[in-house]
Amino acid sequence: MTIRVLLADDEPLIRAGVKAILATDPEIEVVAEASDGHEAVELARHHRPDIAVLDIRMPRLDGLGAAAELRSTLPATAVVLLTTFDEDDFVDAAMAHGVDGFLLKAADPRELLLGIRAVAGGAAYLSPRIAQKVIARSGNAPTVAAARRRVETLTDRERDVLALLGRGLSNADIGRALFLAEATVKFHVSAILRRLAVDNRVQAAIVAYEAGLTRGDSPAR
Repeated sequence: MTIRVLLADDEPLIRAGVKAILATDPEIEVVAEASDGHEAVELARHHRPDIAVLDIRMPRLDGLGAAAELRSTLPATAVVLLTTFDEDDFVDAAMAHGVDGFLLKAADPRELLLGIRAVAGGAAYLSPRIAQKVIARSGNAPTVAAARRRVETLTDRERDVLALLGRGLSNADIGRALFLAEATVKFHVSAILRRLAVDNRVQAAIVAYEAGLTRGDSPAR
């Protein structure tokens, strides 16, 4: 199955470089390119891509604004933010906008392909550097305690699913790992989002990181 991607970045050289990396995967096709957020939204409405890869800092409408527009008007299009900036405020804002992935331009090209494929498979994906920042920030005892209290509201099976979701696995991969039908995994994921009071898989993954599930820790049950 071809993964149809819209790519938006105001720097032509960056756009060309990312497009060249994506072109190395025969199952990924860049169907449209934009140089600002407004153009990205308009092209997305026309092409209906599977994934919109958006630079955070763009003229007229930045990546966060474009992400918000796409989440409200094209919910079937996943959103991945691509940036050179990894400050906490960008990460927090991206999470609040319900993005499906967050990648750094300075990352290994293989990470870009891995992130696109993960998101196309229905998974949330955070660059390992972003994940490390989340984990480091969650070293604060009150934050960890709060995350673990939230995780305690889940059933044992839901905790198993959340742990794998936090590691970037798709529903299909989680099903294979836990010997569950994909439809059953979807049911568990919906229940997890509801119980944790989060809007999307990325926010659920953050809770998994903070509670220690992705590191093999065992929250009190």
